Amino acid sequence: MCLKNKLRELIDAGFAGLWVQTQEPDEAIAEIRQLAATENWHLATWDCDRGLAMPGQGAASEDSPDPIAAIRALTALGSEGERGILVLANFHRFLQSPETIQAVFRAIQDGKKNQRHIVIVSNVVQIPTELERVIRIVEHDLPSRDELEEVIRQTATEDGEIPEGPQFEQIMDAMAGLTKGECESVTALSLVRHGRLVPDVIWELKAEALKKNGTLTLHRGKERFEDLGGLEALKSFAARCLAPGRPVHPKGILLLGVPGTGKSAFAKALGNETARPTIALDMGALMGSLVGQSEERTRAALQVIDAMAPACLYIDELEKAFAGTGTESSGVTTRMFGTFLSWLNDHTSDIFVVCTSNDIAKLPPEFARAERFDAVFFLDLPTAEQRDAIWAIYQARYGISEQSRPEAENWTGAEIQSCCRLAALLDVPLTESASYVVPVAATAADRVEGLRQWASGRVLDADRKGIYQRVRQTAEPARRAVARRKTDLE
Repeated sequence: MCLKNKLRELIDAGFAGLWVQTQEPDEAIAEIRQLAATENWHLATWDCDRGLAMPGQGAASEDSPDPIAAIRALTALGSEGERGILVLANFHRFLQSPETIQAVFRAIQDGKKNQRHIVIVSNVVQIPTELERVIRIVEHDLPSRDELEEVIRQTATEDGEIPEGPQFEQIMDAMAGLTKGECESVTALSLVRHGRLVPDVIWELKAEALKKNGTLTLHRGKERFEDLGGLEALKSFAARCLAPGRPVHPKGILLLGVPGTGKSAFAKALGNETARPTIALDMGALMGSLVGQSEERTRAALQVIDAMAPACLYIDELEKAFAGTGTESSGVTTRMFGTFLSWLNDHTSDIFVVCTSNDIAKLPPEFARAERFDAVFFLDLPTAEQRDAIWAIYQARYGISEQSRPEAENWTGAEIQSCCRLAALLDVPLTESASYVVPVAATAADRVEGLRQWASGRVLDADRKGIYQRVRQTAEPARRAVARRKTDLE
């Protein structure tokens, strides 16, 4: 539902305090103006720079920058029985003094009786405790594809500037998640640089915009599945889930495994393999110092992610973000966890989530419930055949032609890459560079074995179809069997 329809319903229902959260304040205020003109409502606006602007008035008065004076002026907006709307831009900056809070509270209480409404427009929601029960939050959604297309066609008016067919769909995929202002700017920049719309320019701006956000990053690497040795069952499953034309949107996968086995590399390669952008979400960056800031950042990040569909969402080392959920007194992590879980279960946008974890036992048990993810895979240490494929990939990448390789029975793919990189860096044979690599199977043997034992029979195998089964050593039981037979002969 568009912003105008949301506001019309709430104002007609008598809500006197509304908070519009938006990434486009000017666009939101313009829509409110259109709504007020359509409904014949009296509209006044206020910001700390221009002061109070009321219909039929000339220059602003000397005290109009005063926020309390602006709130008190609401009573004079329109005649008795007529509806009046006061729009306050970025007013969260002024809701820190008790006098302003009390003035807003009293105006909202009186507004229910005399049809006077306060609408705060801001990109963040910071409602004081005293006002939480009297203010209703309204989200101003990012523009739809149709709205973005309208902006593009209004900006690029010459023949040949807008591609057609599949190329135009690539342009629209790149534009998804931008505001109208950003869409107009990037269209103009592309026209100046190339004389036509080019997706690379759009992705460049989008990457910069997400970097400013601080919680989301647009990954633009060139990784492909062919750069990963093994993981055939996982690759096949993800490729089939994201095949075009599916009537049902997939949810995503959770990757559990030994550090260095390719979980993060797979998540980064998946986007390129399926022609989708890969968005990395930093869960730690969502934490804020102010009350309610962490939850607000979580909701805002998920809103941007939904707007960028279709895309792949990558969240690394999930257990570090939500370990110990429910144990801290503030409950911030618990509320963030609840918001994220609800989104995982209920979101309808075409976002494929790839979460990685090195220790699923530290995650709350809710993550294992059906319909959170489409599947949970375990990535074990690579087999001999997979190690050969990984050696070949990294030897080719670092220009190493020698055939002799070190004994690396329990090495991960990351350790093989490190060995090849060091050989190229130090200009030494692989057998020598291997002396500088200490495998995780040696430094954390108990942890690795415990992880494999936990995964056995519980999750899917990333290499072969079906449930992962830990292969146990058989030599020791065989020796005990021989000893028992000798005892029987005696």
